[in-house]
Amino acid sequence: MRNDASLESVELRVLRLSLAAVWLLTALASLWELNGQSLALLRQAGIHDLRLARLLVIAGAGVDLLLGLALWRWPGRLSYGLAALGMLAMTGVASWLLPSLWLDPLGPLLKNLPIAALLWLLWKRAAR
Repeated sequence: MRNDASLESVELRVLRLSLAAVWLLTALASLWELNGQSLALLRQAGIHDLRLARLLVIAGAGVDLLLGLALWRWPGRLSYGLAALGMLAMTGVASWLLPSLWLDPLGPLLKNLPIAALLWLLWKRAAR
């Protein structure tokens, strides 16, 4: 029978890997929809320069990819802190460009609240 510490370790690993999947799959979805939803959102935000819009999407996908890989491969306070900073920065930019995303029924920005809570929990439990 397992003790509480090993169960907690398994649970924390599941949380960490689920967050890594969010970032990795978001990077993939952003690039997959580069000429579709991704550009449409930026046009909606008033960014009509196609080259700039594509650059922003690719840069955002790159950040998502790096954060997802960091959470997957190098768990620890540094990865959790960087993921939190990245999430806060992207949430801030999205809120500035399209504040209406906070009211979207699918919650593209609201989902960042539980993500922040999970990152805080992982950061708090990580070895110092």
